[in-house]
Amino acid sequence: MVKPILILFDVNETLLDLSPLRSSVSRALNGRENLLPLWFSTMLHYSLVETLTNDFHSFGEIGAAALMMIAQTHQIELSREDAEAAIIPSLNTLPPHPEVIAAMEALQQNGYKLATLTNSSSAGAESQLRQAGIAPLLDNSYSVESVRKYKPHSGVYRMVLDDLALEPEQVLMVAAHAWDLAGAKNVGLQTAFIQRPGTALYPNTARPDYVLRDLTELAQRLA
Repeated sequence: MVKPILILFDVNETLLDLSPLRSSVSRALNGRENLLPLWFSTMLHYSLVETLTNDFHSFGEIGAAALMMIAQTHQIELSREDAEAAIIPSLNTLPPHPEVIAAMEALQQNGYKLATLTNSSSAGAESQLRQAGIAPLLDNSYSVESVRKYKPHSGVYRMVLDDLALEPEQVLMVAAHAWDLAGAKNVGLQTAFIQRPGTALYPNTARPDYVLRDLTELAQRLA
């Protein structure tokens, strides 16, 4: 493989720990932790619905709407205001996974350019990355908000390539979500899967170029 020039990171779950968000959502659902996977998959489902129907709301708004849907179907009373309060503040203040900062610093010291590409809004991503201490390590930060399509739509990844005048093989997409990497691979990017707890590869698509425990292993492999 060509040595990548840019390492492009997904943000939520790949770089940032979603535990506080899961706790907040669980409280909104009266402690029903078993509903968290359904909420998350519903949020992703409707982000794709909006992409295919040429509609667009922020990821936080879609998350709140999905939470209201799950509450309604399980007879839990939840207003839009309470749904948004359960998601947006937590989403914007997530902590990094323990190894993230040191691993990104090592990649930077080895000459790689670093950027993020997220489904979060531009303002939300700015808050996330700043409060997590990641922002100073980045050369660029991208949000799907710029193209009003959600990952894994091909236009999201091409936006980054066009902005930086890079060929697909010069970019390594790093994510903890198989669907994100499927979109990146479809455009021709190199891909790396980070095996965060509860994540799995999708067997019906091409295997990522790297399958790794965490970002420390990524930094070691690319050193």
